Parts: sequence; structure tokens; C-alpha cells
Amino acid sequence: MAKKRSGSSQQEKRLLSSVLFTTPLNELQKKELERIAKIPDSAIDYSDAPRLKSAPNQVRVGRFYKPVKEQISLRVDADVLAWFRSRGSRYQTYINDLLRREMQKGLSRR
Repeated sequence: MAKKRSGSSQQEKRLLSSVLFTTPLNELQKKELERIAKIPDSAIDYSDAPRLKSAPNQVRVGRFYKPVKEQISLRVDADVLAWFRSRGSRYQTYINDLLRREMQKGLSRR
């Protein structure tokens, strides 16, 4: 007896994200992007886009952003390092968070 085939459509070939996001654009793709970039915002038709009913209550900026880490050698006072280590195993993450907050404060003062 022959195997019965499904009535659904053929599955699309999946691409690895490493190939999808690292493959350089060809000339046709570059020209298309340049053409689209030249269109003024006022000429874009948003009539078929659904209206947003309300803003989401919990928007987390940078939720999926993972910054690149760089390993460094940093000299700190022994008592300062002991205090950070006393906070637990994720003390390096805590140091990074403190440094990021200070950096953002400095950026907002400009």
C-alpha cells in the first residue's frame, strides 16, 4: 500500500542564522535598499497596517540585546574586591552593572 501524502504545502528550506546575517548583499539587493531609502516617509502608505490599540505596559528596552564582552585585567583594592565577592558568585556581573549605570549617568548629563 502506498504511503498517503499530507495535503499541506512543502516545508520551506531553513537557513542558518549565521548564513542569513553574514552573507554580503549582492548588487541588486544593494540597489533595492538604496531605492527604498530614498522614499520620503510621507510617501509610505500605512493604511493596511493595523492600529496599535494601546502601548504595551512592560516595554523592556534592549531585552534581546547582548553586548559584546571583552576580557580585561583590572587592578582594584583588595578590600573593594572582597566586598564585591561577598555579594555572591555573580559579582563580576554586578560590577559591570554598576559601571554601566555610571556610564549612562555620564551620557545623560551631556
